[in-house]
Amino acid sequence: MEEMLGNFAGARNVFERWMKWAPDENAWMAFVRFELRHGTVANARNVFERFIQSFPTIKAYIKYARFEERQRQTGKAREVFERLSDELPEELVTADYYLAFAKFEERAREPERARAIYKYAIENIPKAEAQELYSAYSAFERQRGDRAGVEEAIYTKKRIEYEETLTENPRNYNAWFDLARMEEANSTPERIREVYERAIAHTPPPDEKRYWRRYIYLWINYATWEELEMGDLDRARQVYRSCLKSIPDKHKWFSFSKIWLLAANLEIRRHDVAEARKLLGQALGMAPKEKIFRGYINVELALGEMDRCRRIFAKWIETNPYSVTAWKEFAEMEASLGETSRARAVLELGVSQDELDMPELLWKTYIDFEIGEDNADAARKLYDRLLEKTRHGKVYQSYAQFESTNGHVDKARKIYRDGDRALKSAVTEAFAGTDGESEGLAITLKQERVNLLKAWKDLETKAGSEEGLAEVEKKMPRKVKRKRPLLDEHGNTSGWEEYYDYVFEEDDGAAPHLKLLQAAQSWKKAMSAQQS
Repeated sequence: MEEMLGNFAGARNVFERWMKWAPDENAWMAFVRFELRHGTVANARNVFERFIQSFPTIKAYIKYARFEERQRQTGKAREVFERLSDELPEELVTADYYLAFAKFEERAREPERARAIYKYAIENIPKAEAQELYSAYSAFERQRGDRAGVEEAIYTKKRIEYEETLTENPRNYNAWFDLARMEEANSTPERIREVYERAIAHTPPPDEKRYWRRYIYLWINYATWEELEMGDLDRARQVYRSCLKSIPDKHKWFSFSKIWLLAANLEIRRHDVAEARKLLGQALGMAPKEKIFRGYINVELALGEMDRCRRIFAKWIETNPYSVTAWKEFAEMEASLGETSRARAVLELGVSQDELDMPELLWKTYIDFEIGEDNADAARKLYDRLLEKTRHGKVYQSYAQFESTNGHVDKARKIYRDGDRALKSAVTEAFAGTDGESEGLAITLKQERVNLLKAWKDLETKAGSEEGLAEVEKKMPRKVKRKRPLLDEHGNTSGWEEYYDYVFEEDDGAAPHLKLLQAAQSWKKAMSAQQS
C-alpha cells in the first residue's frame, strides 16, 4: 500500500521490519523486486547479500548470480558462483550448482571455462546424481563439434566404474553384462571379445546354481554377438562348445537345456544337421529333460522326419513313463498327422499306466480326442472307466454335460444322481477317518457335491423339468457358519476359527452317526496330544 501511495521509503521500512522476522525466500525475493522496480540495483544487491546469509543454499546463490548476470555484471556473477563452493559445506555442493555454473559460462561465451566445470563435476559428483550433468555436457560438446571426445570421456569414466566394481567382486555378473553392453555399443570387436573372455573366466562355484544361471547367459550373449554382429558362425560354435564343457562334473550337478538347444539350432543354421542331432543326442544322454526332448522333436518336425520324432517320443516315455506331457504330445502329433489309430494307441497305453503325474489331464485329452472323432460311444466308455478310478465331482459334471450336449438329458440326470450318491458316500467315509486331514477332506468333498448339484440344477432349468428341479432343490444344502479349534504345534487348543459348512437336509437322519464319528475323531486327537 505504501508503494502504491508513492511512499517508497515507507515501503522499504516495512520490508526491513518484515525481514527481521526471518521470513521465507519469497519474502526476500519480493524485497529484491521492489528495489529493482525503483532502479536501486545497489540496494537489491545488498538484499541478496543478506538473503544468502539467511538462506545459505545453492538455490539462493544461483538466484543471486543470475541477478548479477541480468545486470550484465558477468564478473560479479562468476564471483557469486565461486563464493558458493567456498562458503557452503562440501556435502551441500551438488550437481545443480555445477550445471548452473557451466551454463552461465556458456552464456558468457567462455567454452573452456564451461568445459573445465563440466569435467570437474563429472569426476567428483556421485554418479547417481550426475545424469543430467552428463546429458548437458554431451549437448555442450555437440555444439562445439567435439562430440566424439566427450563420449569417449564418458565411456572411459563408466568403464573405470565397472572395473572398480568387478575388482571388488569378479562374480558380479550383472556388472559384466552392463560392461559388455557398453563395449558392444562403442568399442572395437577386439575389446568386446576381451571383455567377454574375462567375464566367462570367472566360473561360479559348482553348487551355486543361481549364479550359474546368470553366468550361462554371459556365454549366450557372447555367442549371439559373434553370430549376429560379427557374422562368425564358427566362433559362435566354439563359444557354445566351451560353455558346455564349463558346466561342472559333466552336467551331473545340473544342466541347462537352453544352451544345448541354442547350440543345436546354430548347427542347423550352419547346415550341419548331423552335428545338431549329435549334440541333442549327447544332451539326452547327460540331461534327459523335457525341454530337450521337446526341442529335439521340434527340430525333427521341422525337417519332416516323423519316424525320428516317434523314436524320440518313445525314448522320452521310456525315460519318464509318468510324464503326461510326453504321452499327450505324442498323441497330439499322431493326430495332427491324421494317424488316428496311432494316436488312440498312444493314449490307451498312457492311461493304462499305474502312475502318472497328471492323470486327469491325459484322460481328458483321450476323451476330447474321441469326441473330436465323433466317437461318442468310445468317449462314454472312457468316462465309465475313469469313474472306476475316481469319484471326483468334476468328472461326473463333465460326463453329464457331454450327455446333455448330445441330447441325452435322462442319461445326464442319471449321471448326476450317481455322482451325488458317490460324493455323499465319500463325505461319510472322510468323517470316519481319524487322521488330521479327514475333516478338511470332508469339507472339500462337500463343496464338490454342492458344485455338482448346481450343475444338475442348471440342467433341469434348461430342460424345463419341474419334477427334476424339485428333486435337485430337495438335495441343496444350507450354508452355516461353524467354529473349530485351532491347535498349536503340541496339539493343544490355542484358539478358535470360524468356517462355513454345508448341511444337507436329506442327510439329517445320518447326523447322529456323523456326530459320533466326529466325536471319536476329536477324542483320538486329544489322546495323541497327551501321549506326545
